[in-house]
Amino acid sequence: MTGMPPGMADEAAAALGEDEADAFLARAGLVLPDVVAAVERLYGDRAGDLLGRALRTSLRAAAERPAELRRLDRRREIDPAWFQSPRVQGYVCYVDRFCGTLRELPGKLDHLEALGTTYLHLMPLLRPRAGENDGGYAVADYREVDPRLGTMADLEAVAAALHGRGMSLCIDLVLNHTAREHAWARGWLAGDPAYAGFYTAFPDRELPDAYDATIPEVFPDRAPGSFSWVPEALGGAGGWVWTTFWPYQWDLDYTNPEVTLAVLGEITWLANRGVDVFRMDAVPFMWKRIGTSGQNLPEAHVLLQLLHALTRLAAPGVVFKAEAIVAPDDLVQYLGAHERYRPECELAYHNQLMVLLWSSLATGDARLARQALGRMRPIPPTTTWCTYVRGHDDIGWAVTDTDAAALGLDGFAHRRFLNDFYSGRFPGSSARGALFQENEATGDARISGTTASLCGIEDALDRGDEAALETGLRRFGLLYAVAYGFGGIPLLYSGDELAQRNDAGYRADPALAPDNRWMHRPPLDWAATERAVDPRSLEGRVTALLRGLSEARRGQPALAGGTESEVVDAGSDAVLVWRRRHPRSGTFVGLANVSARPQTVDADTVTGFGTYPCVAGSDGPLPVEDGRLLVPGLGWAWYAEP
Repeated sequence: MTGMPPGMADEAAAALGEDEADAFLARAGLVLPDVVAAVERLYGDRAGDLLGRALRTSLRAAAERPAELRRLDRRREIDPAWFQSPRVQGYVCYVDRFCGTLRELPGKLDHLEALGTTYLHLMPLLRPRAGENDGGYAVADYREVDPRLGTMADLEAVAAALHGRGMSLCIDLVLNHTAREHAWARGWLAGDPAYAGFYTAFPDRELPDAYDATIPEVFPDRAPGSFSWVPEALGGAGGWVWTTFWPYQWDLDYTNPEVTLAVLGEITWLANRGVDVFRMDAVPFMWKRIGTSGQNLPEAHVLLQLLHALTRLAAPGVVFKAEAIVAPDDLVQYLGAHERYRPECELAYHNQLMVLLWSSLATGDARLARQALGRMRPIPPTTTWCTYVRGHDDIGWAVTDTDAAALGLDGFAHRRFLNDFYSGRFPGSSARGALFQENEATGDARISGTTASLCGIEDALDRGDEAALETGLRRFGLLYAVAYGFGGIPLLYSGDELAQRNDAGYRADPALAPDNRWMHRPPLDWAATERAVDPRSLEGRVTALLRGLSEARRGQPALAGGTESEVVDAGSDAVLVWRRRHPRSGTFVGLANVSARPQTVDADTVTGFGTYPCVAGSDGPLPVEDGRLLVPGLGWAWYAEP
């Protein structure tokens, strides 16, 4: 298997016409070596005619691609770094909690545009199973929208409205598993040979126990282990089905090439509905091997590379975003940072930055952030980070024992401190978070809560303490100033633009009540958007802050992707300082004082010996005394080479 399958050129010409076929074949020639290597690596002797079938799947999708999306593809092929522009800024929301339905969403785009949004991530919206569905991540049909939100035609209309404003659409695509109600799963249970080997089941506990011995539990309190007993499996004899997450989410078996082809078909079909970015959910779990953690295996990367190459062959304007909340050394590989670069995902979440910002605010000390960020491996220049303060998920304290030990800290004790601090149990903490998935046996837990509630804004409002409110707002502003100024695509989570606090309303819904992450997924308060026009209101102050960050960011070419931020020691343990040197636009330096007390840093390190003006900041240009910049407590500033 070394070259293009016979007859592919003629098939492309017949399906696409001469010009489009020429472009398709040119793309195929570029990706073919990697596709062949991936197919042989994953499937070996079983590959058979897989290469030809995979290429024809991409060809069919290319032939079905609407003309307006092909035009968008051409623009993005001319500018392949389109997603790295400092103009690209994201907003993340659940459709129902943002505006109700997809049909209503185009009418709300003025709100997003005013925030500088050019990238809209709509949280799970494909049709889930009825009842409990892991917040929409138990997908029963990839080609239908959750009927509570609308139809696939409505989603296409949203994509068109976004494209008309120069915005892109991102949706979640669950790759590791489907709902047990999915047609593939039902066919597998029924013994349909078309779905043979789509899922994995064992007749007894021998192999499940062997796998579970080394696989960490994802939800230990409510779904222990990685297997669930299904009486209908194995022809009705019953079997232990692989269910990494919940018993109703059945893991796909990618050792079967038919699964890979089927998933490719779903990705390209959705791309042709107007999706620009796929958030590839749970990708670390996609390949299994006994005696391992079941995460981040080399085959999982090869599989993702294969799907990426074949998708881009059909829809070259589409990019992948890895949902991989893993250790930093493992994370960068999802951006293709292997010994030999392989295109894999263009985007990934900078989970380390998010975690270390919250850690730094809790301690008033930036040394752990400097240590951990400073030793991260570089990412390929064709990729970029998604930076964020909060998301839909809980916060898991991804502070490694190695990084903690470098500062004389005990990693476990520090992670427990962070849980105590942000759940409000630590003396003096004003945070109003809640523990999620606490494991009493190990002491592990994660944190739920909105940005405003974790920053102390909710506590200050409840107590009527104006000074505490100011402190909470400064924490809030600092977090977003780093997220917007670190480089990559900053993501604003819905409700943060209004400083919305924890929502207890989820407890009244039996389907949501067991999962306290819904406390930080509140419905957007549209009445509060009207209050935001008053610059003296809480909502007005936060909206003005975020709009200011957005505008300042757009004017800083050094914040484009293609280069990385370097963490700098400027002479204060409490001030996080980072520098970006972009080959086409000069140097950018950001700083954030994570303590409540004023600090000083070396002025020359930050200002380039006084040549970089302050382009944005919490307190305006910072004063210089004896060669030191004075940074107010919880203050931040951006400096840039003119």
